[in-house]
Amino acid sequence: MENETTRRPTAARDRDTERRILEAAHAVFMRRGTAGARMQEIAEEAGVNQALLHYYFRTKDRLATAVFLMAVTRVLPAVLAIVASDLPLDAKLERFVATYIDEIRQRPFIPAYIVSELHHHPERLLGAATGALDTAPSGFRARLDGLQAQLDAGAAAGELRPMSALQFLVNTLSLTVFPFLAQPLLRFGAGLDDAAFDRFLEERKKDLPGFIMRGMRP
Repeated sequence: MENETTRRPTAARDRDTERRILEAAHAVFMRRGTAGARMQEIAEEAGVNQALLHYYFRTKDRLATAVFLMAVTRVLPAVLAIVASDLPLDAKLERFVATYIDEIRQRPFIPAYIVSELHHHPERLLGAATGALDTAPSGFRARLDGLQAQLDAGAAAGELRPMSALQFLVNTLSLTVFPFLAQPLLRFGAGLDDAAFDRFLEERKKDLPGFIMRGMRP
């Protein structure tokens, strides 16, 4: 008798099965982290057997990369569009922080996964992100050039301290991503449950842009 493992998948069934596996992997990675996740648990979450899971993704590393790309193609285009926009700097900062927090809170394992991959397999992660976004390093630098012009104009007008666009982005991203990287410590140290951590993130969306802007004033 034909079953899900042996029958030849149609294109539509292929897409549906792949989507279910990616969503299941996302759920398991959130519960266990990428290191603690097991392929069998992901297969059970997706409602498929492990043989079919391996048919689509072969290894947990490939599956983790696919989940990362699913997330990064949602987050990075929006963030890069904000960086390249004509918004005033304070509005740009508010939108950057809010967009990043709202997207990553749905996939909180992603920052730790990125840090781990950058240490162990940087070429795989950077190559996958570049291919998925169709953004070469030169394209990223062009966005930085526009941001630099905005920062330079603010400095020339006496409204901002001189600062490089790269320093500005690193400062902003570091302050935005740290709560996700340190989430277990914050939850334990401050006694935050899920609802309290969500409230903390909402407060951060409101407070962080002003904190950064005040630090850039002369």
